This record gives sequence, C-alpha cells and structure tokens, in this order.
Amino acid sequence: MSSLAGQELWLTMRLTLSVFMRHYLKSPLQAGAILLGIILAVTLLIGVRATNENAVRSYSEATELLSQRAQLLLTPLSGNKSIEESVYFTLKQAGIAQTLAVLTGTVTDDRGQRWDIQASDLVAALSIQTKGSSTGSEQQKAALFSEKLPLAKLLSGEPIILMSQSLAAKVAPQAKMRLYGISLKVISLDDDLGLGNAILMDISLGQRLLNQTGELSYIALFGDPDNLTEQIYRAFNQQTSKHFELTPQDGGESLTSLTRSFHLNLSAMSLLAFIVGLFIAYNGVRYSLLKRQKLLVQLQQQGIPQRALLLALLLELLALVLVGSMAGFILGLQLSHWLQPMIALTLEQLYGARLMPGVWQWSWLYQAIGLTFVAALLACYPLFNSLAKQPLARSASRFELQSHARRQHLRLFIIAIILLVIAAGLFPLTLEYQQSLVLLGVVTIAIPLLLPQVLHVGLSLVERITPAGLWQYGVAESKEIIGPLSLAMMAMLLALTANISMNTLVGSFEITLKHWLDDRLYADLYIRPPSDKVVETKALLASLPDVSAIYGQWLHTSHYQNDPVSLMTRDTHSLRNSNQIKAQSSDHWQEFFNGKTLMISEPMAIKYRLNIGDKISLTEFERASLPPLPIGAIFYDYGNPTGQVIVSQTTWQQLGLPAAPSSIAADYDKQIGELESILQTQLSLSAAQMYSQTKIKLRALQIFKRTFSITLVLNSLTLLVAAIGLFSACLMLTQARQAPLARLYALGVSRIQLRTMVSGQMLLIVLFTCLLALPTGALLGYLLINKVTLQAFGWSIAMVWDWYAYFRMLVIAMIVSAVAVILPLLWQTRRPLNSRLQQEAL
Repeated sequence: MSSLAGQELWLTMRLTLSVFMRHYLKSPLQAGAILLGIILAVTLLIGVRATNENAVRSYSEATELLSQRAQLLLTPLSGNKSIEESVYFTLKQAGIAQTLAVLTGTVTDDRGQRWDIQASDLVAALSIQTKGSSTGSEQQKAALFSEKLPLAKLLSGEPIILMSQSLAAKVAPQAKMRLYGISLKVISLDDDLGLGNAILMDISLGQRLLNQTGELSYIALFGDPDNLTEQIYRAFNQQTSKHFELTPQDGGESLTSLTRSFHLNLSAMSLLAFIVGLFIAYNGVRYSLLKRQKLLVQLQQQGIPQRALLLALLLELLALVLVGSMAGFILGLQLSHWLQPMIALTLEQLYGARLMPGVWQWSWLYQAIGLTFVAALLACYPLFNSLAKQPLARSASRFELQSHARRQHLRLFIIAIILLVIAAGLFPLTLEYQQSLVLLGVVTIAIPLLLPQVLHVGLSLVERITPAGLWQYGVAESKEIIGPLSLAMMAMLLALTANISMNTLVGSFEITLKHWLDDRLYADLYIRPPSDKVVETKALLASLPDVSAIYGQWLHTSHYQNDPVSLMTRDTHSLRNSNQIKAQSSDHWQEFFNGKTLMISEPMAIKYRLNIGDKISLTEFERASLPPLPIGAIFYDYGNPTGQVIVSQTTWQQLGLPAAPSSIAADYDKQIGELESILQTQLSLSAAQMYSQTKIKLRALQIFKRTFSITLVLNSLTLLVAAIGLFSACLMLTQARQAPLARLYALGVSRIQLRTMVSGQMLLIVLFTCLLALPTGALLGYLLINKVTLQAFGWSIAMVWDWYAYFRMLVIAMIVSAVAVILPLLWQTRRPLNSRLQQEAL
C-alpha cells in the first residue's frame, strides 16, 4: 500500500510540475526574475571566494620565482642590508647544492616610475625546479622549457628580463623596457609559471642595475630544515651568527594571519551582495506565487493534496536554484579572473605577497547550491505554506492582503529595532574585529527591515499635503505597492547604505592619511644609501651650503611575542616632530630621551592590548641584559602591517645596535632635483635610492587607492545588482497593475498622465529609500571606522562627511532607478489597456 501511495504521490507531483512548467512558458518573466536573483547572488559570492581562497593558497604554496618553495632563508644580519656573495659560494663548496641566491631592489625607468625587480641565479632556480615531484611542478617545468629561454644570453648578463604575459602586455607591449637608461629586452612567460607582477632577471644583470656587485638580499635553501641547519653550521664552523641570520619558513601562516582582516572584509562585501541577490530571487518567487494563487486553489479543488503541492513547489525552487547556481558559478569564475590582478597589486604593495595562477574547485559549486537553496527555502517556505493551505472556497481579497502586509511591516520594524538595540548593547563589549563584523552583520540585516514601515509613514505624511485629485490618488495608491516593491527597495537600501558607508570610510581614511603624511614627512629628500656609503653621504650633505638640515633614521627588525616588529630610532628633531601622538604619559619626552620609556605604534598597541605604563621587552633587550621598558606614548601609524617600537638614541646605544643610520633625510633650499643630481654624480647613488617628499606622498596615495579599489568595485557591483532587481520588480509590478491602470484610462486619464503618475509613485518610494540610506550609511560608516577598521588594522580614522559625494551617488541612484522604472512602464503601457479590463472581467 505504501508503495502505491508513493507512486500516486510521485505521479501527482509530476502532473503539478508540468502545470507549473506550462505556467512559466506562458510567463517567462517570472522564472527569469527568480533566476536573475540567484545568478547575481552566486556570481558575486563565487567571484570573491575564488579570489580569496586563491590568495590564501598562494601564501602556503608560494615558491621562489621559477623554482620551488624554500624551507630556510639566510637573511642579512641586523643593521645590514645585504649578505656577501661569498656566503653563497661557501655553501656551494660545502656541498649544499639546493641553494638559490636572490637580490631584490627598486629601479626607475626613463619617466621616473619605480619598479621592484628580483634577480636570482637562474641556473640554480631551474635545476631546483626540475627536481620537483608534484604534478603541478611537472606541468610548470613543461611550460617553462617550452618557452625556449635564451639561458646563455641571460647568464652572460645580457640586458634581458622576464615577465608574465599579463604584466608584459601592460608595461612592455613592444617587448622592450628602459631601466636606468639601459634598453632591456622583455621575454614574456606563461602566467601559469607564477611570476605575477614580478620583474625577474639573472643575478649578474641585477647586481649591475642596482650597483650592488657581490651583494645578495637573501639566500634560499631547499630540503629538510634540520639537515640543512646542521650542514650550514658545519660549513661555517658554528660561526653563522657572524655572517647571516637563519630564518625558517612557516608555510605562509604569518602572511595568512596578516592578511586575514583584508580577506574577511572582502568576504563580508560578497555576502552583502549575496543577500541583495537573494532579495531579488525572493521577490521573483513571491510574485510568481501570487500570480499563481488562483491556480494553486484550482489544483487543490481538483484533488491535488497539499503535500504534493508543497513538494512540487520545493522541487521547482530546487530546479531554479540548480540552474541559477550553475550559471552564477561560471560567471563568478570569470569575475574572479577580472578581480585577481586588482587583488594581486594590493597584496604585493601592502604585504609583499605574490599570487599564483587561479584554480577553482567543484566543491564551491556544491556549497553555493546548498547555501542558496537553504537560504531560499528559509525565506520562501512560510509563503509556500500559507498559499498551499489557503481556503479552497476563495482566495484572499485585496483588502486582506494589504492588511496582512501592513501587519507584517510593523512586525519587521519591531524586529529591526530589537536587533539594533541588541547590537548597540554588545558593541562596547567587543574586542576582536571578528566579533564586531558579526554585530555589523546584525545591523546590516536590521536596516532593510526598517524600510517598509518607514515608507508607509513617509507616504502617509506626503498624502496629507498633496492636493486632491489624481496626484493624491497616486500617493494613496503608492502605499499599496510598498508590499510588492518592498524587497526590491530593501536590496536598493542595502546597496546604497553599503556605498555610503564605504565611501565614508575611504574618504575619511584618505584625508587622515594625507594629514599624517604631512606630519610624518618633514624633510625634502629621503636617502637610503648602501651601508658602505652612509658616512660618505652624510659628509657630502654637510659640505653643501644649500643643505639646511640633515636627519637620520636607524631601523632594525626585532621580535615581540615571536612576531616581527620594527625597532627604530631617529634624531632628536625627528623624534619630536614626525610622530602624531595618540596617548602619552605626563612626563613622556623627558623620560623617553633619558632612556626610561619607549613608544609603540597604535596597531601594535591594539593587537597586543597594550596601554601607557605597560612594560614590554624585545629580543634585543634580553641580549643586552636590559630590563623591560614602560610604554611612554602610543603614536598613529598607517599602512605598516607590522608593529613598530621607537626608542631613544640612548636606548639604541645601550642595545648595541649599529651606529650608522639606515637612511638619511635632508632639507634643501633649492630645487630638490639639483640635490638628487649631485648625489647621483658624486656618489653614484641610483634614483631608486632617493625619495622626495612629493614622490613618497604620491606613491602612498597610489597604494591606498589600490587597496580600496577592490572594495569600491564590489560596492558598485552590489548597486548594479540592486538596480537590476528594481528593474525586474518594476517590470513585474507594472505587468500586475495593468487592470487598475486600464480603469483609470477608461475614466479619461491619458497615457502620459498614467506614465507620469506611475513614474512619480516609483521615484517617490526610491527617494524615501535614498533618504533613509543617509543615516543608515552614516551608522555603518561609523561602525566600520571606529570598530572594525580600528580592531582589524589598528588605524584610528577621523570620520569625515563628503556631502558632495553622497549627493552625487544619490543622484546616480535616482537616475538608475528612473531608468529601471520607466523602461518597463513604457513597455507595458504601450499595449492595449482595454484588453486588460476584459481579462479581469473573465
């Protein structure tokens, strides 16, 4: 009996699904609206996820260029900028074959633009790569050797550089590039080889360009770390600490941790876009079910059980989710392909991370289908259930539907207020940015729930001051279309709120960064000469009559709680005038210059929850047998991914750190280009070793804009998704309102008046939505600036309102909305309106 019942249920479901299919064939707009929302939601979700996961994978699988991943790095001693090349030869002579010499630096082209280059022993790199055993490395080897590299010319030091195809197409389309006046031939390699945005050359050419003959930036070693360490100690007779520092690789864990907040912000943006897309899909499902209300009643009257009807609706939703997710998955991979270069530039500039070629996984598709279906089911099931269980004798009247909608809007408003109150109570208790992001998500969910009730109240107020006649009728009727339009307007509100909040964050940060740079960059020219030319550079600057002041900075890499931090000091004038102090003790400067306190950066203070008076100790303190020093001041610092500790000259000398400064700065009374020319001529310093104040500011702002460009792109895409959702909602709504419009037409209202009235109704609702977006955007912006960004990056930002930018964005939103409203309206009202009255009568 159970099998017969199951067969009967299955046949009933098939019959119901075939009826639904015929309905969609007759009204493809309804299915299209549902698919559109799902496709847009999945596209942005997959696009950002593929980009993020590829970046994280790159951290753990990053290799030396054209080689494998190193297990150990030999880095310069504290205070030194390079390792002597003789160390590399000593390792080779000791039988440690798996080594790779690397030299990195910055050069300039004929236009003064700076380029980061990397030079390595290409023969060693290729020989190490050929010993790889993984499938990926085999594919990489085949791709590399198919390029037919002119190894003989490369090794002889001929002016040849290597780039990825994508980078070469942008910066060297003619396969030529000039650096330091030298014409270089560019050989482009397949992007799969993982060069990214790097410029690679043989080490002989690199040493010539950088004027660092016999010097290396670091040496990479491959193999078992324990065996390598033992061999290295043997080769240098246990005297390694005199030549270099031994740094084990961590499999990308530190870089993954460092960039976690960046990727989390991107994920939050993609989830926001996903929610906006689901609003569109739900709006399509809701409209489709309302249009089939009579059909569902008729099917039940014909004997279709409610269980079969519900299962058929669920299968229909699943089919739409499958089709939409497949299309969204393909488009998402393409979106990731477009976003990848933008992410790569940001990560390389900020964190020195190099992204590998992107890969994708089928599991992303399965997860997207599951997430979309569960989200759609949770949203749509109450609607399914209420429609399937409605009385068979009649369907709900228009008055009942409106009353139900108003009650629901009031409930949503109360829920939103409760969520906002909960978030307001918990925000002061959050200490980690992950917790703040969760509460930010709660606020983001609450904001659109406010909209329907706000629209109803706003339209009621407008109705009171509207003159009697067609316009008052239009405003009164606008309250009835809040329900059908509410979801599309919620999506628009979310997009507008996100745009305003992110524009507030970006604009505020840009102004804060400019003010900080103005205070930090007090000298006209900053110079980083080689270590053997520091004294000579200072002497030359002191001999020039137009040099009005000379400053020095000492820099050293240290560790605090096993994390790298930057330990530094400056001359007295620089220490007093180049740091914006956030908090300090009452007698800070006197205690600081006496060597009794130190200063730390704001990001470090927030990361380790340090305050004024707390004592800290670094590795160098323990070596010099100095006690921990209390924190006398916390200073603002932007763009530095690691913590920073500043000590006085007295403390620096007590720690036994190098006496020669790492960099020098100078004020010059004439044109700064003249001083650069003198240094280049008399000391053979390269342009890349000198930074004018103007160039540093320009480069800092360029990096800043690249950092936030990806977020602004996602914001724009979210707004575009919301506009598409509004277009589909207006298209469905005007189609559903043909009968009321036909009645007005029959009463003598012209088509122009109808179009003007309907457009005015829609744009009035859009206007109220835009006005609500201002305070909600300000709220999200405040939370992003004062909670999430502060906790994630350690940056205090003064919140600044850019009214012109907001007005411009609202105008754009109104224009986009007008197009989304008017196009379907023109399309629908061109059809004969009298036929709609006839259909309604039937």
